[in-house]
Amino acid sequence: MEFEGVHHISLNVDDVEAAATFYREVLGLTVIERPDMGFPGVWFEMGAQQLHLLEAKDFQAPKGQHFALAVTNIISSRERLLKQGVKVSEPTEIKGVCLQCFFQDPTGNLLELNQALKSKAG
Repeated sequence: MEFEGVHHISLNVDDVEAAATFYREVLGLTVIERPDMGFPGVWFEMGAQQLHLLEAKDFQAPKGQHFALAVTNIISSRERLLKQGVKVSEPTEIKGVCLQCFFQDPTGNLLELNQALKSKAG
């Protein structure tokens, strides 16, 4: 089996409309066509990958589980979220690897902003 990369991430949300508004208006993701699957959901384009939101009433996000969004400037990306009323942690560094900070979607799913640090060897 040869993996080519990640095709999509699927997240359960308790209110697909509220979550879709957040991902579309706050994060700026583009909605893409989703076939009728018999239950509420929405799909987004996310670079070469996709994000699939699936409505699951009374869903509670698991603690600590998250995915990371690569950004080139964590400070400006964090500021953009803060200006839209999103609570975002202060950036912290994993020494020599990345800067990271965290926030939640309306359901409580944890997301990370991740800015890779340039290698000192190159």
